[in-house]
Amino acid sequence: MLRRLLSAWLFVFVASGATAQDRPQVVAVNYPLQYFAERLLGDDADVVFPVPADVDPSFWRPTVADITTIQSADLILLNGAGFATWVDRVSLPRAKTVNTTAAIEDQFIFTESITHSHGEGEEHSHEGLASYLWLDPTLAAAQAQAVADAITARGLSPADDVAARMAELQADLEALDTQASSALADLQDVTIITTHPRYQYLARRYGLTVNSLEWEAGAAPTDDELDALTSLITETGARVLIWEATPPEAAFAQTAALGVENVVFVSLAHQSDDSKFIDAFSDGLAALTTLTSQ
Repeated sequence: MLRRLLSAWLFVFVASGATAQDRPQVVAVNYPLQYFAERLLGDDADVVFPVPADVDPSFWRPTVADITTIQSADLILLNGAGFATWVDRVSLPRAKTVNTTAAIEDQFIFTESITHSHGEGEEHSHEGLASYLWLDPTLAAAQAQAVADAITARGLSPADDVAARMAELQADLEALDTQASSALADLQDVTIITTHPRYQYLARRYGLTVNSLEWEAGAAPTDDELDALTSLITETGARVLIWEATPPEAAFAQTAALGVENVVFVSLAHQSDDSKFIDAFSDGLAALTTLTSQ
């Protein structure tokens, strides 16, 4: 009897281990796509976002080991719009690769090309195309639908389950859009400066006037950067400064002294602490709402 019980337990253990190892693998080039895939797949696949937390995923350079992991995935989710420059230098299996903005290219925002560097990294250029489409929840929903379609087409999760999860995600994104419309309505006549050019789609969706700097995310501004901010405030009459990541406390004091209100609205290419996409976006809206209630 004991032998039979042990044999049965061993069978279950081995079978469950094999199942875990055989689960489909999905790779995403940024956190929003990781979040959408995780919501849509449930426990049916493992979703990997391979970029280290301290690296800008737009300009990350994968190692040989990273490339091997990516190429062996069952599904590779790209953002399109010029995001993740490494994808143009790596051979990716076409049958496994999905550009999640292919159906909404007519919604792209073209910008001035800017060349600069992050920290000690090499200089690079923003290719004149805004790529943070997920900061417009309606475009985020289009990306999520592209992910859902790709999952279903490849049989990574039962179609009915994916459809049900997509309906829930769509409802959450629609609620976020409604919250944003209300929260930002009173800021349409307020000129805003952002520490990095990430917020073009947010601005267009909600009628905001936004000017951008080229500051390092989460870093204290240099004297030259403070001078640039001073000039931009004088030129535009801006009253709000949006940071894409929380800087040292002293940085808030420096910029507040120049006459602007500081707000952190994370741009979400990476996950913000432990907050999920919807919650982190909502927190950013809540921070902006406090300005309109003052």
